[in-house]
Amino acid sequence: MSIKTMKELVYEEIGQSKGILRLAPAWVGRTILLPGRRLKLDKRDMYHHGAAFGALTERWMSSTGMADNGPTTTENEGLSFIVIQTPVGIKQVLFKDAISELGDEILGARIMSKFGGLMAFAKFFDFRTPIAHHVHLSRKEANAVGAQPKPEAYYFPVELNSIDYNADHTYFGLEPGTTKAQLKACLENWGGKGDNGILELSRAYKLKLGTGWNIPAGILHAPGSLVTYEPQHVSDTSLFFQPLVQDKFFERELLVKFVPEDKKFDLDYLVDCLDWEANLDPDFKKHHYHEPIPAKPFEETRELGYEEEWIVYGSSDFSAKKLTVFPGMEVVIKDSEAYGFIMMQGVGYMEGHLLETPTVIRYGQLTRDEYFVTKERAEEGVRIKNISDNSNIVMLKHFGPDNPEAAKYL
Repeated sequence: MSIKTMKELVYEEIGQSKGILRLAPAWVGRTILLPGRRLKLDKRDMYHHGAAFGALTERWMSSTGMADNGPTTTENEGLSFIVIQTPVGIKQVLFKDAISELGDEILGARIMSKFGGLMAFAKFFDFRTPIAHHVHLSRKEANAVGAQPKPEAYYFPVELNSIDYNADHTYFGLEPGTTKAQLKACLENWGGKGDNGILELSRAYKLKLGTGWNIPAGILHAPGSLVTYEPQHVSDTSLFFQPLVQDKFFERELLVKFVPEDKKFDLDYLVDCLDWEANLDPDFKKHHYHEPIPAKPFEETRELGYEEEWIVYGSSDFSAKKLTVFPGMEVVIKDSEAYGFIMMQGVGYMEGHLLETPTVIRYGQLTRDEYFVTKERAEEGVRIKNISDNSNIVMLKHFGPDNPEAAKYL
């Protein structure tokens, strides 16, 4: 498809769809840990690309950035596609290409002028065990290897976490008083006797469903075994500081994959990749843990048939809301910026588009649980109708950077 044809197709779709773009599920495989099998992907498709490519343990939403799985990265892995119904059948267009050509119409002229594209997305990740203690690079260290920094946030949805695999806790940062020498000693002992003891220098926090955390780049973290909704900056870079998780060994390459060649054995450089002030913060939970905040007083919105809460806030890079529409209700919801959303529960319509929450998804299936709402449509408002007489509609809405409505929570 030529750029001209693609541009015309998407432009026409924006008009016909009333600014609500249907997106196809984007699955990402990982070889490092066991799958939790809670993302609704059919068991027969868990290793769709073959065992060597890992299980499909992540779903990326409103994504314009590729996953980085090294030699096992598949074509367009992690990228979202717009699904367009045409007279000759369904066409799919890369979301990032559509934004490149029609960003003003999708994201708005201000965001395109300031950022040049959509610089954030959201994903689910689902592992049966915790992830190794790791850090995402800050801007200086990321730029040194041609990458982007990776601030991120977590929210733990009730709808996907009926099983917790008994590891619903996350280690964050380092115990106050920890020294660089102690951390270097852990890195020197990479796999020598299995575990290198790094978690002995950290502090674990029990995870609570329906809450979350905001974790800027530069902070060590070892996410627990809950399915996690994660808005983040467009990036897929990590430095793993822990070589063993529940008897699963990680090669040292995962520590230095995103480090300049001349720094791969420079322990001073590696430990300086951390934001030490943030990692040693004695009030870490106070500064990073988030309970939901009503977007508007519930006593006002419940009368109208809905509740809306900020579930991810505190970062200028992204934010997210949870919207609940009560059974049988029809509401109009306005937002100041474009956003993507994923259905968590219920069935209904948004401006005539079917919203449904699948129970099982086959690989390649074009579901109706994920959409993107353009800037103009978000400002005008979307009409949502819950057609169930007994079940809420629940959706998670993810926004890109510089959302003025979220600025007061910085």
